[in-house]
Amino acid sequence: MKNIALLAGGFTGEYEVSLNSASNIANNLDKAKYNVYIILINRDRWFYEQGSERFDIDKNDFSLTINGEKIKFDFAFITIHGTPGEDGKMQGYLDMLGIPYNTCDVTTSAITMNKAYTKTIVHGIHGLNTAKSIRLFKKDGHDIATIASALKFPLFIKPNNGGSSVGMSKVYTPGELPAAIEKAFHEDNEILIEEFIKGREFSIGIARLSGKITVLPATEIISKKDFFDYEAKYVAGASDEITPADISAVKNAQIAEIVTEVYLRLNCRGMARVDFILLEDTQDFYFIEINTTPGQSSASLIPQQVRAAGMSLPDFYAELIAE
Repeated sequence: MKNIALLAGGFTGEYEVSLNSASNIANNLDKAKYNVYIILINRDRWFYEQGSERFDIDKNDFSLTINGEKIKFDFAFITIHGTPGEDGKMQGYLDMLGIPYNTCDVTTSAITMNKAYTKTIVHGIHGLNTAKSIRLFKKDGHDIATIASALKFPLFIKPNNGGSSVGMSKVYTPGELPAAIEKAFHEDNEILIEEFIKGREFSIGIARLSGKITVLPATEIISKKDFFDYEAKYVAGASDEITPADISAVKNAQIAEIVTEVYLRLNCRGMARVDFILLEDTQDFYFIEINTTPGQSSASLIPQQVRAAGMSLPDFYAELIAE
């Protein structure tokens, strides 16, 4: 039996989403193969809950002592969305202790949290396009007229390092920019302003399973709101998700090739999810972002895609651990 530490929580507004992911993963890990401990990661303490009792993690060796018995972990399954589980911090800690985990390494996790850096690395992949954008830092002055003349409206304003869709706005006129910029800076010290790409929006999972890179069926996201924001993502009925998406076989093959190249170029490990848009009229592929600890609640996109691929979630998670 392997002892699995399922790390959940974190320091962001996605704490609750992470707990949902963890409980779904725990329900889909084979009880005959794994002893699963959900470890809650907060700023002030890391602990395991058993009934009404809380047992603290010893951070010196990432162990747990319950009723005098010391439990050490064979594997950490990170399902923290945002810091410190998605940005490389937890990965660095586990690396120093020699504990294997399910996500990308420190470097890739840190880079992919930064949307601007990620776009720079994937730029030049055959068939991949990115929206024209400007990056702003909080400490610099921001000239609205310069921004407005450099980019074509409508524009998206978003925190550069936010894992979720918090702090995002879509603006149609220069007059709306100052408030949108302020909102994004409330979430992050650097923000991204990019041209809006009009087209169908998709999300596609990709994972290395049994040594082979496997691209899952894509999901089309049809938001009932102006764009796929936090509410559209997490409020039932605010968006329709169609898995597998209605895409031609030829286009599907092209998408699989592009996202495989993204995965390889960023040196990803485990599972990741690439969000993209197929441009209206031309169907050109526009890369939005990559998520290296994608949501795993039962309604989340990756579990939907795993089911659509005809795989079982317990097998999928077991393969990620084995890999």
